[in-house]
Amino acid sequence: MKKILTIIGARPQIIKAAALSRAIRNNFSNEIKEVIVHTGQHYDENMSEVFFNEMQIPKPDYNLGTGSASHGKQTADMIEKIEEILVKEKPDYVVLYGDTNSTLAGSVAAAKIHIPIVHIEAGLRSFNKSMPEEINRIVCDHTSTLLFSPTRTGINNLIREGFKTHTKPPFTSDNPGIFHCGDIMYDNSLYFAKIAEEKTDILKKYNLQKGNFILGTIHRDNNTDIPERLNAIFEAIHEISSTKELDIVLPLHPRTSKILSQNLDAELFEAISNNPFIKIIPPASFFEIITLEKNCKLVMTDSGGVQKEAYYFEKPVIILRPETEWVEIVENGVGKITDANKENILNAFNYFESNPNLSFPPVFGDGKAAEFICGKLI
Repeated sequence: MKKILTIIGARPQIIKAAALSRAIRNNFSNEIKEVIVHTGQHYDENMSEVFFNEMQIPKPDYNLGTGSASHGKQTADMIEKIEEILVKEKPDYVVLYGDTNSTLAGSVAAAKIHIPIVHIEAGLRSFNKSMPEEINRIVCDHTSTLLFSPTRTGINNLIREGFKTHTKPPFTSDNPGIFHCGDIMYDNSLYFAKIAEEKTDILKKYNLQKGNFILGTIHRDNNTDIPERLNAIFEAIHEISSTKELDIVLPLHPRTSKILSQNLDAELFEAISNNPFIKIIPPASFFEIITLEKNCKLVMTDSGGVQKEAYYFEKPVIILRPETEWVEIVENGVGKITDANKENILNAFNYFESNPNLSFPPVFGDGKAAEFICGKLI
């Protein structure tokens, strides 16, 4: 039996882990044993514990309790604690997701003591190294033994960096295997979409009409912590909602909610506060966010995960960043990169208003990525 040690820490990783845990439980329980380590990177209960409960993810075997800190301090604390667990558990593989500090810490800790690393969501690139996530994902890819990419673009990025597509086992960090597996989040969206609306009353709670509201998410530091950028985004949000009389629902992390009063111009903050069409709500659970994505008119986000989920539910997306890892969304004409630029945001909204008949080809796999990954581990 293979023993894997899964490291999670941020909300998206907890959700992605549900797909792999479900595949192991349903199809590979006699062949794979999973040990789960939660770093505590997201320590707010609404941002982590609720997902374990909703999605029937096994409770973590270890919780490192790291919490929020500077990048260096947080990562160093994780590395030290993860290494101790790796020495104790002696797993066959360490499974890492995405590009957070938990991902970086897990890759450094495992690589130093020669435990093979499995990176899920390998090959994604923004080509912007000012993003901490870009550094994290590059380091993880280049220390991994098995790399699973959700898209063909991700595979091509790895090839450009020197990875080979036809390596043969035994795989090592010097002879890694790269695989195009599809998106593990697509597995979850297909699985949970049918039951999400039964599990939440969020549309009724906030009086949202199906197909007649915008879902917005803003969380990246370079948007929330730079007043000029935050003001530009909220100027656009205010103008769209007030002129079109269109609800915009914004599930915001508590930190972001507090920053609004500090970083928005006083006049704009007052206008936002008094705008009946702008609904700022607490962080949404996974079922709530799926329900919002499935029933909205359009998505505005700086989140990579929400970009993809918008695509799964065939919703156009305004990308509040200067680039995207999910270039397929833009290439298919259903995503517009606007950065934090008011005019770009307004133009993108008007474009989608004028072009309602969009096409969403199946670029993220068949919804069986987790099963594919388990098969390769075995």
